[in-house]
Amino acid sequence: MADKLGLPLLLPSTPSSKPLFHDHHHQLSRTPFLTSQLPSQPPPSPVEPLLHDVFLHQNPNSRRPITPNTPKTRNRTRIGKSRDPNLGKPWSYHGLSPHGQQILRSLIEPTFDSGQLDSLLSQLSESSSSELLALLKGLGFHKRFDFALTVFDWFMKQKDYQLDNSVVAVVISMLGKEGRVSSAANLFNGLIENGFSLDVYSYTSLISAFANSGRYRDAVMVFKKMEEEGCKPTLITYNVVLNVFGKMGTPWSKIMSLVEKMKSDGIAPDAYTYNTLITCCKRGSLHEEAARVFQEMKSAGFSHDKVTYNALLDVYGKSHRPKEAMKVLNEMELSGFTPSIVTYNSLISAYARDGMLDEAMELKNQMMGKGMKPDVFTYTTLLSGFERAGKVESAMSVFEEMRNAGCKPNICTFNAFIKMYGNRGKFAEMMKIFDEINVCGLSPDIVTWNTLLAVFGQNGMDSEVSGVFKEMKRAGFVPERETFNTLISAYSRCGSFEQAMTVYRRMLEAGVTPDLSTYNTVLAALARGGMWEQSEKVLAEMEDGRCKPNELTYCSLLHAYANGKEIGRMHFLAEEVYSGVIEPRAVLLKTLVLVCSKCDLLPEAERAFSELKERGFSPDITTLNSMVSIYGRRQMVAKANEVLDYMKEMGFTPSMATYNSLMYMHSRSADFAKSEEILREIQAKGIKPDIISYNTVIYAYCRNTRMRDASRIFAEMRDSGIVPDVITYNTFIGSYAADSMFEEAIGVVRYMIKNGCRPNQNTYNSIVDGYCKLNRKDEAKLFAEDLRNLDPHAPKDEDQRLLERIVKKWPIR
Repeated sequence: MADKLGLPLLLPSTPSSKPLFHDHHHQLSRTPFLTSQLPSQPPPSPVEPLLHDVFLHQNPNSRRPITPNTPKTRNRTRIGKSRDPNLGKPWSYHGLSPHGQQILRSLIEPTFDSGQLDSLLSQLSESSSSELLALLKGLGFHKRFDFALTVFDWFMKQKDYQLDNSVVAVVISMLGKEGRVSSAANLFNGLIENGFSLDVYSYTSLISAFANSGRYRDAVMVFKKMEEEGCKPTLITYNVVLNVFGKMGTPWSKIMSLVEKMKSDGIAPDAYTYNTLITCCKRGSLHEEAARVFQEMKSAGFSHDKVTYNALLDVYGKSHRPKEAMKVLNEMELSGFTPSIVTYNSLISAYARDGMLDEAMELKNQMMGKGMKPDVFTYTTLLSGFERAGKVESAMSVFEEMRNAGCKPNICTFNAFIKMYGNRGKFAEMMKIFDEINVCGLSPDIVTWNTLLAVFGQNGMDSEVSGVFKEMKRAGFVPERETFNTLISAYSRCGSFEQAMTVYRRMLEAGVTPDLSTYNTVLAALARGGMWEQSEKVLAEMEDGRCKPNELTYCSLLHAYANGKEIGRMHFLAEEVYSGVIEPRAVLLKTLVLVCSKCDLLPEAERAFSELKERGFSPDITTLNSMVSIYGRRQMVAKANEVLDYMKEMGFTPSMATYNSLMYMHSRSADFAKSEEILREIQAKGIKPDIISYNTVIYAYCRNTRMRDASRIFAEMRDSGIVPDVITYNTFIGSYAADSMFEEAIGVVRYMIKNGCRPNQNTYNSIVDGYCKLNRKDEAKLFAEDLRNLDPHAPKDEDQRLLERIVKKWPIR
């Protein structure tokens, strides 16, 4: 197992594929839910998916053979906005002759006839590369990119034209800005094949083009190629690659290795470098590292600016440290910087992530009091926070406020609604929202697809997981790290652990670098199987420097101990949390409530719940459900009702887990018929009951010998499309055997085998124990000896196991 779980964090070397994105979704005529009450506005431009590679404007003549030429050595201004002395100034004709200026004015005229291009450019055929460079920059300044690329193609066809690296760098940048990254790569590779010597600025332009289009692995490959060719990176090259490393979730040790290499090359970091490094800390929740970079930046003589403060604040937010984020806001204001909407959105996100929704709403009001209008990111962050906490009504109130303010939803808003409906089993509503994305002029992004995968995975719908993944690839999306992480989680939730590990191996084969979220996803998969020993090995690997563990890492370890019945280890880890050895974050305390409830440890669950509230954290719907569950299992109806009253008072919307816990509680009580009443209640709310719901109601009736009612629920369950599992059948078998109805019990065994459900040990234990309780051991032995006739595919030693059970559990007295 250990060899399957080694997580080598190596830089990827496999090139990414370059898909076309095709829109397969039809336009719907119905009124969209998300935009039905918005003021009339033109539809927004489509949102491009993360890995969308556009070929639509590619010129077929752009790849002509190039005469090799040694570029002249010349002084030039570095590429990059941070170094551009003309940034923010009006366009000047620097580098253009009077004749060139006249040609530029002609080209930017709206009425210019492209048929005159050849004769117009012929007048420049003897001009230098500097004039062409200035002409291209001028066309780029005026947003006439198509003309600029056509001009470049025209010059490339001229036999006597001597190509210059400055021109190559500008053209690659233009292609990148136009979304034509593959065309830029084709030009780049074609020049190399024809012996043209590319310089650092051409390499940096292509790295930037790949980075800006989300093709991070390709950007890293170009950087490696550059180093192999002996081309020395500049400060700007390093800054771009550091940014790419941050987006890829590259381990901090490798990021710092690149910084050390940069310094050893004699290149000192600038303010942009430090800001980029702070931003790199977001993915791994590296708040301590970010704070050190913040201090180092000051020691190096650079002043912190608004970008620095916003980046550090965002790191604290994503690290679930809202109080530290607020301190950054205060320091930012004391330093004379006015917080922007970006600042407030990061703060709101920090509090929402920690479930501190009252504080998040207060920040929104504070922002509005300062004259800043909430935007779509503000509203969507709050909506998602309320949804995550289980406060659906509050989430809808935020959305109503958003619509009344005339704020249009974006793809993130749609994704939040897909998650909200999916988490509550409202799949029809979920897919309606998915269809509306195109109606509103948007396109599903990678998060949309990952959300669908996660929703179906957590509901154990493995065929739907596979179907969505195929549709995602058909739509032109290449799986990246988050998709692989989602698939690992989805398959493990469906009980397909081997499939989850296969996905992980394919992820490595695809050259995708695992990061903290990958480690945590694998740990969560191990935890579901109670594989605590393997979980400890993965944790040790992380602590050896691969990846810094965070609170989610320890949450998975708690689940691994709970599912592996390692209560002592779970207690030890809990004490480390309470004592502060491991910082008692909200999510850890919520997890302690959950695992203690799962293990039926009532005092421990109550302690964790008390600690959560005493430390100022708000419980979420999952935490409250855990308390309802443990009280319900112990028939502590009054206590369960106290929690339900609290949920109602605080605006929580009961989830499927809430209702299932209540059904369970009543199924074991004298008021067992209440279970079916709750089933009807959730159906009336438009929520689809799951297999646990039906199994619980079936148990309630079987336990009270109401077999006809149990059979009625069984039929309804099948009609609803839910396939009965071994628990369903065992409930009937156990009930029939307990009532001496052995023919009926054996009939159910035949029925379940015929319908593709394999009996387990509990199936046959119920029957032999039923015989033995009635002192009919001979019949029990006969059943065991004749098992092969009933179930030819039973394990080879199952009959012997049953015979031994009869002897050991039911000895002759």
